[in-house]
Amino acid sequence: MTEEARAREDICRIAKSMFDRGLTCGSSGNISVRLSDGNVLVTPTGSAMGFLDPAQISLLDARMRHVSGDAPTKEVPLHSAFYETRAQTGAVVHLHSTHSVALSMMQDVDADNVIPPLTPYTIMRLGRVKLLPFFLPGDPGMGDAVRGLAGKRSAVLLANHGPVVAGKDLWAAAFATEELEETAKLALLTRGIPINALTASQVDAVVKKFDVDWD
Repeated sequence: MTEEARAREDICRIAKSMFDRGLTCGSSGNISVRLSDGNVLVTPTGSAMGFLDPAQISLLDARMRHVSGDAPTKEVPLHSAFYETRAQTGAVVHLHSTHSVALSMMQDVDADNVIPPLTPYTIMRLGRVKLLPFFLPGDPGMGDAVRGLAGKRSAVLLANHGPVVAGKDLWAAAFATEELEETAKLALLTRGIPINALTASQVDAVVKKFDVDWD
């Protein structure tokens, strides 16, 4: 099986798993993978992640121009911004997952680090997560906002919209996205309850041990 064929199969398999577990619904969410030749595979616009066909996945060239397959998601500028600013990015996952969206609407969250350090895995897989303001779906301004971070964040949370996570490969991006959603769920479940979150020294220890980008 070629690299591209395997990536097409993996996109569909991971997307269906996320859809089946309620991490995204309807025709929401999108996934992209950058191939070794610089081309990018991305889920089509208006497609349901639980019912993707590998043959219909959109193929874009290195300049993010449509080459073949169905028309790509309108969020291509958002994906492109991560590939342009983080050389280590091999895949991007964007969901409308419930708890992450709910957390993005809270008025008293830290916009510079919207996912609280409740577990070491949140820190290890995500680093700091920036809360970006509300944009209309498909607005190229979302990509500009990601570019404005100059590659310093692997994950952002779009206000009233959902998470966007970049990873070294598709599996890493998917696992990190799920970690973000689970931590958002924990944050909401424990909201207003006295808890023992990780201390600053514990966070620092995780950052140092696992060489996390924590700027």
